[in-house]
Amino acid sequence: MTSKHVLIVDDEPDICELIEITLTRMGLTTQSAHNLTDARLILASENFDLCLTDMRLPDGNGTELVALVQEKYPQLPIAVITAHGNMESAVKALKAGAFDFVSKPVDLKILRNLVAAATALPPAASATSNDTPQTDITGNSLAVSHLKTQISKLARSQAPVFIHGESGSGKERVARMIHEQGARAEAGFTPVNCGAIPAELMESEFFGHLKGSFTGADSDKQGLFQAANGGTLFLDEIAELPLHMQVKLLRVIQEKAVKPVGGQRELPVDVRILSASHKNLAALIKEGRFREDLYYRINVIEITVPALRDRHEDIPPLAKQILAQLAQKTGHSPSPRLDASALDALIQYTYPGNIRELENILERALALVEGDRLSASDLRFGNRAQAKPEDTEPANDETSPAEPLDLASQEKTSIMQALEKTRWNKTAAAKLLGLSLRQLRYRLEKLGID
Repeated sequence: MTSKHVLIVDDEPDICELIEITLTRMGLTTQSAHNLTDARLILASENFDLCLTDMRLPDGNGTELVALVQEKYPQLPIAVITAHGNMESAVKALKAGAFDFVSKPVDLKILRNLVAAATALPPAASATSNDTPQTDITGNSLAVSHLKTQISKLARSQAPVFIHGESGSGKERVARMIHEQGARAEAGFTPVNCGAIPAELMESEFFGHLKGSFTGADSDKQGLFQAANGGTLFLDEIAELPLHMQVKLLRVIQEKAVKPVGGQRELPVDVRILSASHKNLAALIKEGRFREDLYYRINVIEITVPALRDRHEDIPPLAKQILAQLAQKTGHSPSPRLDASALDALIQYTYPGNIRELENILERALALVEGDRLSASDLRFGNRAQAKPEDTEPANDETSPAEPLDLASQEKTSIMQALEKTRWNKTAAAKLLGLSLRQLRYRLEKLGID
């Protein structure tokens, strides 16, 4: 097997030699250039699997080389070496398309991790191969096609990505796709709901703690950053982080290291950070509720997930797919089909709760349907039934999940009434509701009824 070939661009001979020795020990072959002009000539005459460039060169800067590579050699990952603490130039390079960065003095472990990840990238063409991806987005609308193209491009970088979209639109699915199509696909994907962790436990949950560091710390605990080491950490609803945690997160991103609660030294971590929120972070900055410096670190590249109402042509295949999955999960066989009236009603609806609301509508319809067909009369849309896009103002981010929750509340009430009538005889209650016992048990578990 031919070894990977790396181009090193730096005007300091000692730095070049150090990197050459490190990479040679990794089984890679190297070549060095000491200025931008020579690097251009070498790139035009030879093929490489990775380019490492210093930001400051005698006849230009590393960002110029990043732009050149993006234009002429888009398959080639390029990483930059920045002066210590100069995150501004690192962010600029990442925005220009750099794979990642490493700061001087070069930490050899961080460098080896970067090089290993970059040289493990699959060819970009493989994203369009016949291999079925583990996670995908259903639909062929222009909005979805554009989103998939962005995902494929972002997967070939280690830059922090901020995913913005309304509640229920599929932000975590996008994050998983970026992870699965990238160099860290074989490592773990760790999702974290920042709004679900109590403020007093956040530091311990994120960074870990040592035994005896506080009351109740009976043993050492690994934090989420360490658990995600080598993989991707997805910080969902990052806007919910309190300000004191925003400061600590900023330092971790800059230093690529964490300090456990009670610890005396920082531990290096190698994670890619993806984050998401349905809130407007720029507005939160003006209100003093989100740090501007953290915003610019996590939002190196932003990707927007379209609302379901903005891709109506995707609703029929998406609804059929969701219905089939729900039928399989609940033991409903055969899976009911959606007739023309049901499909038309689903297409006309505006979905303030997005895909999550579509799932709830179909789940409720499936639980109560009789026969093997779902029609418009079997679908319950709450107060917005049959509303057309032009007739309904989109719900704001703060209230969009409300209607799906109302549907769940109605269903829970119906099930509770049936259970009370049958004195909690599940078999009898299922019969009363027109469900199989298996379907009722699934609903009880879903709704948290003990």
